[in-house]
Amino acid sequence: MKISFASPKLPRGGALAVGVLEGGDLGAAAKDVDEATDGALSRAIGSSRFAGKSNQTLIVNAPSGLDATRVVLVGLGKADGLDARAAQAVGGTIVATLEKSGDGAVTVALDAVSEAPLDAARLAANIGYGALLRGYRFDKYRTKEKADDKPSLKRLTVTTAEHARARAAFRPLGEVAEGVFLTRDLVSEPANVIFPASLAERAEALTEHGVEVEILDEKRMAKLGMGALLGVAQGSANAPRLVTMRWNGAPRARDKQPIAFVGKGVTFDTGGISIKPSGGMEDMKWDMGGAGVVIGLMRALAGRKARVNAVGMIGLVENMPSATAQRPGDVVTSMSGQTVEVINTDAEGRLVLCDVFWYCQEKYRPSVIVDLATLTGAIIISLGHENAGLFANDDTLADRLVSAGGAVGEPVWRMPLGDAYDRQIDSDIADMKNVGGREGGSITAAQFLQRFIKEGTPWAHLDIAGVTWSKKNAPTVPKGGTGFGVRLLDRLVREHYEG
Repeated sequence: MKISFASPKLPRGGALAVGVLEGGDLGAAAKDVDEATDGALSRAIGSSRFAGKSNQTLIVNAPSGLDATRVVLVGLGKADGLDARAAQAVGGTIVATLEKSGDGAVTVALDAVSEAPLDAARLAANIGYGALLRGYRFDKYRTKEKADDKPSLKRLTVTTAEHARARAAFRPLGEVAEGVFLTRDLVSEPANVIFPASLAERAEALTEHGVEVEILDEKRMAKLGMGALLGVAQGSANAPRLVTMRWNGAPRARDKQPIAFVGKGVTFDTGGISIKPSGGMEDMKWDMGGAGVVIGLMRALAGRKARVNAVGMIGLVENMPSATAQRPGDVVTSMSGQTVEVINTDAEGRLVLCDVFWYCQEKYRPSVIVDLATLTGAIIISLGHENAGLFANDDTLADRLVSAGGAVGEPVWRMPLGDAYDRQIDSDIADMKNVGGREGGSITAAQFLQRFIKEGTPWAHLDIAGVTWSKKNAPTVPKGGTGFGVRLLDRLVREHYEG
């Protein structure tokens, strides 16, 4: 989807979209179109239930007096609620309405809304951003798709008197969108394409954007003592990798402590010897969703030249059943020296993350660690597919994540931690076991991770199992891989960690 900004004028060809505030009152642009079409918009509104509510649409086809294929009236909702998220939803709604209409282009005639939290430039930029996000499509393996099933819409132009400022405001948003798209691409790829070595190569490509990348192979991880991560990987023919991505964007402070982002990268999860049921196992291609988010986030930070030092670290493994696979009852020694009794080989993500945590802390002494993982089915039972689970040892960090998630439409819900939960993972023969009971499964998983965070390091864990993939469309997120977490963490960095 090509997004552009131009000075106000009615289009010659293609579709035209105009915004209508709740109550049905036409703005200046809509009034101009209404006059040019001899009242066609007013008549259409009067004979419909369209009232300008958020994301409502009404289409007037081939209106006389206007060189446009159709006019789309888009509800803006109440003026004082037209913030960045609402504006993005407007852009996404326009694309969703027209993507298979046959139109190749649409012009959005934008009015400034005096009561809105956004000025005209930022309003236009966010409409374009939402349209860009909604226009994403993963179709590289569709070889026989009918022409009528393919999106026709290729270009969206927002017209505003502030078009130069809108273009400047859109530029960093477009870079964040590229990070979102990279994440969506990675989680959409099948496991015969994305495995530890190939995913490491995708991360290594970020060097083109100024990111420093280091890749550890199995031998180097063994030398470091990463017995927990390597235990998960030992049943697979595809060897593991650990990838570090570093963006040094803080002004005059290359050695300043970075903020660290850690992602679970299980490129396919059969459950190992504790094998999963076959139904739905194909979804486990995106058990590397946390790693995908970290790669996309680093792309976003580098693309918009974020003034921050950030480290992204991902542990990449396959969890396969074989004669060499880890067994229930095995005891592994983590890089930290702590031992783990493996009760369930399908609780593998935490075994990967614990060694990555320790390596990250030993090497970089980060000021903050945020990890993302499709860690537990239990979080879906708790929160469904609407919120990610948030666990944290620091109230300030937790509050910042909640605020950032709310601002970008990637909500997180804070869950508890505590000694009573922690005792559930005590082992009779090792320092800990990798699962507790059925009760509080997402919490005991987080308690396990917390045992590998050094005292004094602010840490937050996002369990994104319920939000990494969607089976339904949303205004800025088409069904499939969501990219959930890239916008959230970019917002966190921008608001609290940039110099």
